[in-house]
Amino acid sequence: MLTPPIAAKHPVTRSFHGRDFVDDYEWLRDKESPETIGYVEAENAYTEHATAHLAQLREDIFQEIKSRTKETDMSVPVRQGDYWYYSRIEEGKAYGRSCRLHVEHADTPDQWTPPEIGEANDHEQVLLDLDALAEGHEFLSVGASAVTASGRYLAFSLDTVGDERFQLAIKDLETGELLEDRLENVFYGATWAGEEYLFYQRVDDAWRPDSVWRHRVGTPAEDDVCVFRDADERFNVGVGSTRSERYLMIESASKVTTEVLVLDMATPEGEFEVLWPRTTGVEYAVDDVELAGEPHWIVTHNALGANFSVGYCRADTNLPALADLSELVAHRDDVRIEGVDTFARQMVLSFRRGGIGRLAIMRLDGGLGEFVDIDFPEELYTAGLGANPEWDQPVLRMGFTSQTQPPQVLSYDVATGEQTVLKEKEVLGGYDKRDYTSYRLWATASDGVKVPVSVLHRADLDMSTPHPVMLYGYGSYELSTEPGFNVSMLSLLDRGVVVVDAHVRGGGEMGRKWYEDGRQLSKKNTFTDFIAVADDLVARGMTSYDRIVAWGGSAGGMLMGAVANMAPEKFAGILAVVPFVDSLTSMLKPELPLTVIEWDEWGDPYHDSEVYDYMASYSAYENVEAKDYPNILAVTSLNDTRVLYVEPAKWIAKLRDTATGGQFLLKTEMSAGHGGVSGRYDQWRETAFKLAWLLDTIA
Repeated sequence: MLTPPIAAKHPVTRSFHGRDFVDDYEWLRDKESPETIGYVEAENAYTEHATAHLAQLREDIFQEIKSRTKETDMSVPVRQGDYWYYSRIEEGKAYGRSCRLHVEHADTPDQWTPPEIGEANDHEQVLLDLDALAEGHEFLSVGASAVTASGRYLAFSLDTVGDERFQLAIKDLETGELLEDRLENVFYGATWAGEEYLFYQRVDDAWRPDSVWRHRVGTPAEDDVCVFRDADERFNVGVGSTRSERYLMIESASKVTTEVLVLDMATPEGEFEVLWPRTTGVEYAVDDVELAGEPHWIVTHNALGANFSVGYCRADTNLPALADLSELVAHRDDVRIEGVDTFARQMVLSFRRGGIGRLAIMRLDGGLGEFVDIDFPEELYTAGLGANPEWDQPVLRMGFTSQTQPPQVLSYDVATGEQTVLKEKEVLGGYDKRDYTSYRLWATASDGVKVPVSVLHRADLDMSTPHPVMLYGYGSYELSTEPGFNVSMLSLLDRGVVVVDAHVRGGGEMGRKWYEDGRQLSKKNTFTDFIAVADDLVARGMTSYDRIVAWGGSAGGMLMGAVANMAPEKFAGILAVVPFVDSLTSMLKPELPLTVIEWDEWGDPYHDSEVYDYMASYSAYENVEAKDYPNILAVTSLNDTRVLYVEPAKWIAKLRDTATGGQFLLKTEMSAGHGGVSGRYDQWRETAFKLAWLLDTIA
């Protein structure tokens, strides 16, 4: 019988603001140490041993996911310039290929209807064969894939380790040859200005995208020019272009403040100019549109209210203050404006109302008009714009899904409002959405706030008796947990599990205040909301505490660690994926990736003793106690640069040393990143591992 690894203790004392904390396991931060690697490998061996009895269940679930998936498939072609772009994947292949076909008779109206392509043919051009590129590597991730407007060059970047440091290359699509240009250690994304210049981002030592660079095709990387650098460690820098291809734009943004710089695309060697200088707490996003023959800025901003509004002005040098822009969409307390997409003939507004993301469209035939909501057929759904790269397109590509509806690709005719389903993700094995039901409940938090809860289960499940529940939560960064289809959840649903999403504060489901009430010195609302949802499910008779497994990842892993300490008796198990469970230690290390940027989210304990004490009161690692805990499975990646492997490693070590009850498992992927392993078959097996553990925990 293999016994659980016991991590050695090498105590060090952390001292801040007159507070001392003795950390026995900080030595695990040394990724190069043989002692660290030995411990991580021992934990992997123990986890494999402790879950060996689940091997058949894991294989069953893997085969279920595989059998429900159309393994040979292709995406709906998207028109860009004179080509249709799409991707293919084949049975037995892990990654797939990106391809294109030339548009025939490009100026005729029917050429906005994607062609029926079928099998690969002699006219198809393969841009990237990712399976070939992955040969010899255990991991592959694409950071950029950008084609020039002419269609001649493809810029693409790859990460073969999982640390999100990419190498960028350029392919001549006319000859099929790779150019000699190589850009090392670049960040996500790449933006073309014509065929001659490429703009991209680099990161600083703390893995913050801090600068934008200009590369001239055919020249050495050492000749590249830094066109913008932000020295403020709270700000991330990004670069892109407007759909109209009139402007290049640099956005520098912290969690609470934005600044946008612009450059005419026709003069890529020019100087970027600031539109509205940064003001702490003011966020804005800019796009362009032509009105009465003049270019205008369309600006989504929070200068008039927390939930944002939309204004506009002429795109000239005499810009009014954000608060003085002409009003297009007014601020509302019950509607969170998320942004505007502009086109030559229409604008699309994205917003949230009643906890659901929605879309509205304005036609620009006679200038500015009114936004009209686009209707969708379900109560709980996720809808959004898909790939729409062309400025002057008469149809829009949209996506639609719900917890019971497999993802659909829609074509929306702007002139008529007609929606056409171009493709629905095929679920093999006779899936019928009528066999499942989803609905919204509201739980009451400890301070009386109503928390939205999404529930999904088989339609024939007798809900008058308790059932096992998988309770998912996130609640950070104003990110919303959207109601979408997940084929792997069928393996839970068909075994009688109820799948529940708790839309706790700190997320963005109910507007900016919902986010503000779950961040910094209000962060504990995220945790108490989640516990209140568990209590509500039990009070309704839907489940019992010994039949709930909580699931969260990344910042949602912080939530998992907190509720494990605060209410261990209310969960049978905790599944924590790349969990942020040593949050205070990380936020006290400005040299770590993302730390300074994250101070706007969690608070700054490095300089502020009040924040230090508040984070110390909920940080999962620091609050492990000698009491019974639920069974806990922590899954992490050795090369994750966002939430370092050391956090769950320390957490599991301390739980095993301190807790009086509970099984604690750590699974570390040795060749993966923040998103886990790459390659769809490996991803399915990783999912099967988690689901098998979950089912065993609540069996």
